[in-house]
Amino acid sequence: MLEIGTKAPAFTLPDQNGKMHSLEDYKGRKVILYFYPKDNTSGCTAQACSFGELYPQFREKGAVVLGVSKDSVASHKKFEQDHGLPFTLLSDTELSAIQVYDVWQEKSMYGKKFMGIVRTTYLIDENGVIEKAFSKVKAKENAAQMLKLL
Repeated sequence: MLEIGTKAPAFTLPDQNGKMHSLEDYKGRKVILYFYPKDNTSGCTAQACSFGELYPQFREKGAVVLGVSKDSVASHKKFEQDHGLPFTLLSDTELSAIQVYDVWQEKSMYGKKFMGIVRTTYLIDENGVIEKAFSKVKAKENAAQMLKLL
């Protein structure tokens, strides 16, 4: 996990509509950058829907919500449509941001070890500096936790 107080690494990734987004695009606004393992899985759906429900409150506070996984643009589009998600989902199939944000790590399930995304959320301030960082977050509670920080 990246250190609080450090400059958030730059990235440029496509969203669920194929439009490119860079961290630089959000300078002057707080950014909630959350990394999740996979579209349409139970935990990831719960997390995304929680962010979706609270999205108007994030907007009121001037914050941007960006979800990132290694799923494709098409997968993100289906995820957005299936759950009515009102925020941006970024596709990182090359793992460029996922690796630089240190969320690609060894995991284990049923005794098998594999590489995957550790559910992690960063709060990045208006100047592009990491203000808070949470690893292994609880999917259903993450959105409310981040809203309280704002």
